[in-house]
Amino acid sequence: MTSSDDAQVVRISATDTHALRLAVLRADTPTKDVEFAEDDWPGAVHLGLRVGDELVGTSSWVPRRYEGPGAESEQHAHPAVQLRGMATARHLQGRGLGGILLEGGLAEMAAAGYELAWARARDAALDFYLRHGFEVRGDGFIDATTQLPHHLIVRSLR
Repeated sequence: MTSSDDAQVVRISATDTHALRLAVLRADTPTKDVEFAEDDWPGAVHLGLRVGDELVGTSSWVPRRYEGPGAESEQHAHPAVQLRGMATARHLQGRGLGGILLEGGLAEMAAAGYELAWARARDAALDFYLRHGFEVRGDGFIDATTQLPHHLIVRSLR
């Protein structure tokens, strides 16, 4: 049994995210590509959740301005960060570990000076993000890469 008390958010490399991206994010999609063009962008941060020696969650954070619905009210001068590739090992989902990783990442991004976090979230994960203070912006869409329904979501870090 895995305890959230044993969980630690750590910085990892983009390559370290690949196994979980493949197992969780690409298992039910037409593509198996786990590398994102933004992985090596200046300022990109990759975080992992370790429980003991096991990497059980990953997330990537990319400096990128939000330009979706409602952007005009977000005061474009404020720095934003896009969450990409959030994944928790399937056998551990529903135990609060993804929330630890997400909240740890949001705290790190706020400390780095970002004022808005946003993502292109799968509809299957919307309830998770809503529980963590994100709000849905605009209509849903089918993501071109995954062919799955998504929505834009945002959360203020101020």
